Amino acid sequence: MRVRTRRTRSKSLAAIFAAIVLAGCATSAEAPERADPGVAQTPAAAKPPAKPAPGKPFAVGVRTVSAERDGRKLRSTVWYPAAGKPGGPARRGAKVASGEFPVVVFSHGLNGTPLDYRRLLTRWAAAGFVVVGPAYPHTARGTSEFNLLDVVNQPADASQVLTAVLALNSAAGDPLRDHLDADRVAAAGHSAGGITTIGLFTIGRDDRFDAGVVLAGSALGVGTRFAGPAAPLLFVHGTDDPLVSLASGKEAFEKSPWPKAFLTLPGGDHARPYLDPDTPAWDVVAGTTTDFLRWSLYGDTAARKRLGTDAQHGGLGVLDDRL
Repeated sequence: MRVRTRRTRSKSLAAIFAAIVLAGCATSAEAPERADPGVAQTPAAAKPPAKPAPGKPFAVGVRTVSAERDGRKLRSTVWYPAAGKPGGPARRGAKVASGEFPVVVFSHGLNGTPLDYRRLLTRWAAAGFVVVGPAYPHTARGTSEFNLLDVVNQPADASQVLTAVLALNSAAGDPLRDHLDADRVAAAGHSAGGITTIGLFTIGRDDRFDAGVVLAGSALGVGTRFAGPAAPLLFVHGTDDPLVSLASGKEAFEKSPWPKAFLTLPGGDHARPYLDPDTPAWDVVAGTTTDFLRWSLYGDTAARKRLGTDAQHGGLGVLDDRL
């Protein structure tokens, strides 16, 4: 009976994934269900690390980095604070700005690519983060071996990408040498990438990740048995998301035993608040996520104070703040 149940669920989920693929780029719902190993943690007050946050925005540079895990090719786009005048698009190969910066690993949605999110990720880099966006081998747009159900393997991929990028901090001659802060790391992702992000705190817990941002994600496939050190989490979800229900996002949020916040976007759909800067809610998402990352990784108290105001700007967001 158990085998039949799993087969039935897999068929149902495959149908959901197929509908999402047809819906277009960087939109996803859920991954197949697995058992939840580990032990859920009791609530703990996460204290953001104390480190001066940048007082002004940076120019942004961009490059690529390659990694591999068990034959899985993981090519990543890296956005980083760069020397020069702030503003404008990221410049390929620009000189890295002076300083040591926290790292954010960002996971794209099903049938998407990291470049789909370049405006949001550039915003984070300009605020003082090195943002790493892997293109997953079986869920990225354009892959020759697309596999709807491969999302559950992506938390391990994200961990491998983090290892490869942090190795550059001591790599002779690499532009990022001595510019990466391995003690301040966050995971973030949209849709299937949100599932991947939750997985880094549940079935694929990687204790190097100190905080997480989940955009239109759920926990199906990776479970809600949060484990390891307490890590603050920010969830963002639209009320009119037709692919991943608001309820499923809130369920994952409620199961987290750690400091957390949930930003609800009234009328928000599955993709535009995260992909389209012309959508009013995009500014709310960009501002709130940047505030959260600056607080959780830099200990920026001013960003913490701005969080509620930026989340509710123009009445476009409603914040449940339990940080």
